Amino acid sequence: MTDKNFKKVSLPDKPGVYFFLGPPKHGEGGKKGKDILYIGKATSIRDRVKSYFGKDLIETRGPILVDMIFNADKIDFQITDSVLEAFILEANLIKKYQPKYNTKEKSDKSFLCVVITKEEIPQVLTIRARNLEGHSDILKNLRISKIYGPFTNGVQLREAMKIVRRIFPYIDAQSSKRNNFEFYRQLGLTPDTSSGEFQLAYKKNIVNLKLFFEGKKKKIIFNLKKEMLHYAKNKEFEHANEIKKRIFSLQHINDMALLKQESSFQNGLAGVGDPENRGPYEKKIPVSVFRIEAYDIAHMGGKNMVGVMTVLENGEPVKNEYRKFKIRTQSNANDTGALKEVLERRIAHKEWTYPNLIVVDGGTAQINVTQRAMSRFNLDIPIVSVVKDERHKPMNIKGDKKYIHQYEREILLANSEAHRFAIAYHKNMRNKNFLK
Repeated sequence: MTDKNFKKVSLPDKPGVYFFLGPPKHGEGGKKGKDILYIGKATSIRDRVKSYFGKDLIETRGPILVDMIFNADKIDFQITDSVLEAFILEANLIKKYQPKYNTKEKSDKSFLCVVITKEEIPQVLTIRARNLEGHSDILKNLRISKIYGPFTNGVQLREAMKIVRRIFPYIDAQSSKRNNFEFYRQLGLTPDTSSGEFQLAYKKNIVNLKLFFEGKKKKIIFNLKKEMLHYAKNKEFEHANEIKKRIFSLQHINDMALLKQESSFQNGLAGVGDPENRGPYEKKIPVSVFRIEAYDIAHMGGKNMVGVMTVLENGEPVKNEYRKFKIRTQSNANDTGALKEVLERRIAHKEWTYPNLIVVDGGTAQINVTQRAMSRFNLDIPIVSVVKDERHKPMNIKGDKKYIHQYEREILLANSEAHRFAIAYHKNMRNKNFLK
């Protein structure tokens, strides 16, 4: 196949899986009567396939795939709703068809598989393919219900599992440990065992996980809609709303972390993504990373007043980027004045990555002071605020509904981290000043 042949093919600028096809083999199955030579996944099918026809193909892809291009006479594709689904579909299709150039390119014995155990409370594990064969010690202590994979990219699999776990919380080797379980539960990564319906709800999660890894998302959504209507008819609106959020998450899969990995693979560099300009300083951040910054103020009657910034990237805390601010301009209990100072000092750091979303602790006053600070520096960054009750528990989230709906868990986690960090810093300051 040549560049001229490629230019005649109309490929979509969408995520999915692509196939390089060759002449049919006698008596063997394939795709549309063709022999499947190679299967790959892509953020953009068009851009990825185009990369196979560059002048530097042998340097970037190697002789095996050059041979594959030479033997291919057709390209086909299958669009998916997300990069995550393309990642899973690729593994399923490679396992089914065993294309010559996928298996020839490298051995899959060291690749990771997703394993669901066969227990009263199943676990979801990632295990290397070589450990699932023969007389491995792992198999002696493991009852297996399902195996998915192997997956060709371990880093992408770990990112994929983070995304899936936010939709269908599960128990794995780490969270099953008694000392770890509560921490994972508070992050929403394991199911709530305090519920009387825990086992039934968890088994539904496991069924949906299996369907998802089998590429049956439509069936999951159909089942969830039936379940949501059942709860609504019985006026169990809290349960119905939880199911509604889950459906939304499935229909709007946030797979930016996978996009980052896909971009890294295409560019041949770790962590490289397409840049995006933010504000007058032209600070560049990878579009594949969704960064949330949360701010909180702590003091006691205006004394030892401090402020903090905490950071989440793609839903995970980045603790080495947390920042502390000793308030300099406020001599009384002026929380909004302190927040203004913290924001202005933070924005002055041009070398720090600008966020995609800002979370503040408070209400309308805190949103307004943040908006004024952003406007002063000509920054257009969405803002939400977490409103607390008298016991300082989250009661409501104000701001852009689109972001609240999509990132509610992350917003609450970022706010909780900011509150914890601010209280710890304030106590430390208070103790130091007391000892003086």
